[in-house]
Amino acid sequence: MTADDPKRAIKFYETVFGWRFAKWGGPMEYWMATTGDDKKEPGINGGISRRGQAGMPAMNTIGVPDVDQYSKKIETGGGKVVQPKMPIPGVGWFAACQDTEGNMFGIIQMDEKAR
Repeated sequence: MTADDPKRAIKFYETVFGWRFAKWGGPMEYWMATTGDDKKEPGINGGISRRGQAGMPAMNTIGVPDVDQYSKKIETGGGKVVQPKMPIPGVGWFAACQDTEGNMFGIIQMDEKAR
């Protein structure tokens, strides 16, 4: 999710849902969210970042083994890659996509060596 004031949003989600947050040490302002207990009931997890000037939408991200391969599959299936593969340093490779209905989603290939 994105927020004008991430710390205010974090306080809200901690208070209301009991989620836990940890600031990610990467190059962007991002807090990782733990939303459940893997032993009892796993959560959706995710994170919060500062909203950009244009108001970046919330975007579900799907883990894939190969961003290049899945980018091709998305386009073959009628979707679009709207932000080509880019590194998230220390995390992996990311691409923003759109399905056949215009819904935005991300795909990510985990790779700590991504730069």
